[in-house]
Amino acid sequence: MTKTVAVAFTGASGMPYGMRLVECLLAAGCRVWLLYSQVAQIVARQEMGIELPSRAAEVQRELRARFKDDAGLLRVFGREEWFAPPASGSNPPDAMVVCPCTMGTLAAISAGLAQNLIERAADVAIKEGRKLVLVPRETPFSALHLENMLRLARMGVVILPPSPGFYNHPQTLGDLVDFVVARILDQLGVAHTLLPRWGEEAGDDA
Repeated sequence: MTKTVAVAFTGASGMPYGMRLVECLLAAGCRVWLLYSQVAQIVARQEMGIELPSRAAEVQRELRARFKDDAGLLRVFGREEWFAPPASGSNPPDAMVVCPCTMGTLAAISAGLAQNLIERAADVAIKEGRKLVLVPRETPFSALHLENMLRLARMGVVILPPSPGFYNHPQTLGDLVDFVVARILDQLGVAHTLLPRWGEEAGDDA
């Protein structure tokens, strides 16, 4: 069965993580429902030189071309598209990842505000018992940030800060990005070969 994963881009720094995650999910044959905030458009332009148009249909067309998604596994929804599948518990994704995740989005999810499609989709994931992974990109964390994270963690939400390790001797920025994306894919149960697992050498069978 094809796994469906909702991925949300918000306005935190760290857009390369989100884009690489979408690329890897599509390569693994997952269906991806992409949501993005207005500020994420600015971050994508600043960090990657990628223009995310305001119209979801245009983003969908451009990203399908970018990731060679000939099978049409990627669907993109606008932030006020309340009839989109992830807005309802009757048709939730198998899992959801907010990557990168702003502290504002994290706080809104913690409070159950559900004022836009990203927040609503996360609310649905929690209430339907689906895996929800938040990738918060902020430093340092304030007590308020930590309290919100703890509240969500107690609900079963995975808090996965993008903290790459160096024990595998990364050589490029891409290696650092892949370290974090590999950890996200592990949480989703999606197979990958982004880096060898602890105790294995590159090229070893899993």
